[in-house]
Amino acid sequence: FPQRLATLAATAQEDAWQSQQQLLAQQQEMARLQEQLSRAQQDGERWALALQRAQREALEREATRGAEQARQQELIRDMKGRLLELLREKDALWQKMEGIDTPMPSPAPRDAGLCACCHKDFHLLSRRYSCRLCQEKVCHTCSVDVGKHRRYCLHCYQQGHPQAT
Repeated sequence: FPQRLATLAATAQEDAWQSQQQLLAQQQEMARLQEQLSRAQQDGERWALALQRAQREALEREATRGAEQARQQELIRDMKGRLLELLREKDALWQKMEGIDTPMPSPAPRDAGLCACCHKDFHLLSRRYSCRLCQEKVCHTCSVDVGKHRRYCLHCYQQGHPQAT
């Protein structure tokens, strides 16, 4: 019976030693995992800070872009207004210039706001021209340009007036 007890004690001692080795290996593994967890948490905090910084910078860029876009839209509005002013001024000057070199006084127009041929309204982008022969007011479509400041209505041009060719 003492032999058996010695064997059991040796086996128990061997088991205890193996358990201690396993415990030591598990403690080392746990320390390694805790270190990895700590590094992962630090990385997570760094990434969270980087994300917050990137979001803040994106918001600042968006605000700057919005302000720049508003300035550009205001500039476009101003430029369109100035373009309309210049077009009105050009049209007024053109109308004044047309009356300067008329060979004879023009008869009273039937309707100064309509083309004599197609009866379309004259407006800001649709100029009127005086036929150099009959003095009718016609639009660009209903007139023929035959040289520097010489336009004729289609009727006079087609009639083949000697002055129109």
